[in-house]
Amino acid sequence: MDEETVEIQGRIFYQMVAIKDCILVQNLEVHQVAERVEALGQFVMKTRRTLKGHGNKVLCMDWCKDKRRIVSSSQDGKVIVWDSFTTNKEHAVTMPCTWVMACAYAPSGCAIACGGLDNKCSVYPLTFDKNENMAAKKKSVAMHTNYLSACSFTNSDMQILTASGDGTCALWDVESGQLLQSFHGHGADVLCLDLAPSETGNTFVSGGCDKKAMVWDMRSGQCVQAFETHESDINSVRYYPSGDAFASGSDDATCRLYDLRADREVSIYSKESIIFGASSVDFSLSGRLLFAGYNDYTINVWDVLKGSRVSILFGHENRVSTLRVSPDGTAFCSGSWDHTLRVWA
Repeated sequence: MDEETVEIQGRIFYQMVAIKDCILVQNLEVHQVAERVEALGQFVMKTRRTLKGHGNKVLCMDWCKDKRRIVSSSQDGKVIVWDSFTTNKEHAVTMPCTWVMACAYAPSGCAIACGGLDNKCSVYPLTFDKNENMAAKKKSVAMHTNYLSACSFTNSDMQILTASGDGTCALWDVESGQLLQSFHGHGADVLCLDLAPSETGNTFVSGGCDKKAMVWDMRSGQCVQAFETHESDINSVRYYPSGDAFASGSDDATCRLYDLRADREVSIYSKESIIFGASSVDFSLSGRLLFAGYNDYTINVWDVLKGSRVSILFGHENRVSTLRVSPDGTAFCSGSWDHTLRVWA
């Protein structure tokens, strides 16, 4: 089987040469193609809000599409919904386990999903009554055989994608809890996933402890592309705003950009002085900037086209574990093992 795969890859390469695919033939990287692009000027962002309330490490966060509310999960077993403008807590849920490693906002903003060491993905409806017992309305949607590492609603509130330490990803029906599709192919724990940005997108990308980033077709359950250039665990993956590429962050202290049309890695974002792993990545709304949180407590901002670092943001007092740009692109939020979240703009 391996010999057949190598043979097919060879045929594909020679066909690309025959049609003179310059990017693949010359093996150019993005920053080489973008030499004539004007460099970015001085880049400045500051902490505008600090969200305090978790009693332990913040592990995950997500923005609501209203561009104001944030959901976060923590090692303390709590999931909190915040108003990022006022820093007030709007809802809080105590999970039956610690290490709640995944949380996500529903597209409608009317529900959140979360899970962790309980191996489940639970969905909680949100109401205007802040005194209502949210736990009583909990719906257990997904069940894995190992910890839940990531979750994301699809383009509606009715389906949710999950990734797990059992080495699989899965698509579930929220209402019935039925497994709609399972995705097998990773050789170790799956740590992260991201859904393609298109409204009709039927693909997502995942990364894990097998050093692989894999692109999946949600309809067939098949892996349609795989990339294995990292030298350690992939902690985070994020689609480029156009959906034609994605970035990854790894324990090998690098972030990488993969072009799905060229079917290859096109850029590496690293410096010799960076020796700690990248835990989380996300793009600016334009796609020109890549924000990356690191285990050395910093957030590095990279020029995607030039491949250069344009800023280092300091503020957290422990590992930056999660990071997301707001839906309107005007700010981003980071979560840390220092028990806080920070909103930057």
